[in-house]
Amino acid sequence: MLLNQIVWSIDPVIFQIGNFQLRYYSLLFALGFILGYIIVKKIFERENIPIKELDRLLIFVVVGGLAGARIGHCVFYDWAYFSQHLLEIILPVRFQPEFQFTGFAGLASHGGAIGIIIALILFVRKSALKNYLRILDFVAIPTALAGALIRIGNLMNSEIYGNETSLPWGFVFVNNGDTTASHPTQIYEALAYLAIFAVLLILYNKNWKKKQHGFYIGLFLILVFVFRFFIEFVKQPQVAFEASMTLNMGQILSIPFIIIGIGLLIYSLRKKNPDSASESGQRND
Repeated sequence: MLLNQIVWSIDPVIFQIGNFQLRYYSLLFALGFILGYIIVKKIFERENIPIKELDRLLIFVVVGGLAGARIGHCVFYDWAYFSQHLLEIILPVRFQPEFQFTGFAGLASHGGAIGIIIALILFVRKSALKNYLRILDFVAIPTALAGALIRIGNLMNSEIYGNETSLPWGFVFVNNGDTTASHPTQIYEALAYLAIFAVLLILYNKNWKKKQHGFYIGLFLILVFVFRFFIEFVKQPQVAFEASMTLNMGQILSIPFIIIGIGLLIYSLRKKNPDSASESGQRND
């Protein structure tokens, strides 16, 4: 019954001045990075790591994450188009059929994960913090929170939602012309990522002295991408070619991350890691 469903018609634009728009998605995306910075700063202070390293780390994570997410979308989901329009991968415009400012409409979380991993490799090469897995652990904890905020941003944009449902909490996304309810998979994912963030933070607060390098990033990859794998079964295809696939692109890309996560978790539990403070040889400024 329609009365048992939620009619969703939120305007994704908070306010507009001329051609400038502030969208909920952009605000929540930025909030994810801000909260992540605050959380990692607390971790650095606890671990006696120079705070000056954090500013450089933030730059690498932001640039790597955004670049990876953009390139990942273009390569994994729409390479047939972007292979013929390479400049549109890095420019927020569309040249055909006519010139249009589009913004970077298309970001893939799997690509973002790859981008951050590569960016942190480059960061460690020029940093006093030489334990790569430990840095990944630091970043993994707030990344789950940022993922939840981004999915709420997707909800505000009425995008990336699920198949039709008769469940009483189904959402009718009227901004897209829908008249039937769909699974609000953005909310499912946001709640899952919030729970993962809470688990990682609680475990870190209880066990941070053990220095099990790779434990938190391993657990993060397993939990996030196992959930992502299963939630894709009730999601609408993101691109047309997924309709004929047994497993969609999101599921296929999730499998390597799950395997890597399992490997990191086993490694971290088997290996005794030295104290990270003694590794870096640094204390707070």
